[in-house]
Amino acid sequence: MDDTHVDRDVLSVLQEVMEGGYPDLLDIFLADSEERLKVLRTADSAALLVETAHSFKGSSSNMGALRLTELCHQLELQARSLPCTAVQELVGEIDREFAGIRPLYEAERQRCPAKI
Repeated sequence: MDDTHVDRDVLSVLQEVMEGGYPDLLDIFLADSEERLKVLRTADSAALLVETAHSFKGSSSNMGALRLTELCHQLELQARSLPCTAVQELVGEIDREFAGIRPLYEAERQRCPAKI
């Protein structure tokens, strides 16, 4: 993954600020992202799509996931106006983007020292 997907400077700042809580932050981001993806895949209303995309956008932005943030922003803005197939396509893009960056966050988590 190149820098258009993840801003490593954001991760460096988070690690510095969070100190010993940084590994937990990574774990929470990974787990929450999986849950949000499940909701996006099965959402039965535009309102739920918008709400979930908004929260996913925020956490992705906080974690430096640049492309994921942008895709979630697109879904948040367009979920009510896009045809169902286009919404499914955008959710698929979000899913693929997270699948692509997840290993980077997992590697970052492995790199962090374990809590004592």
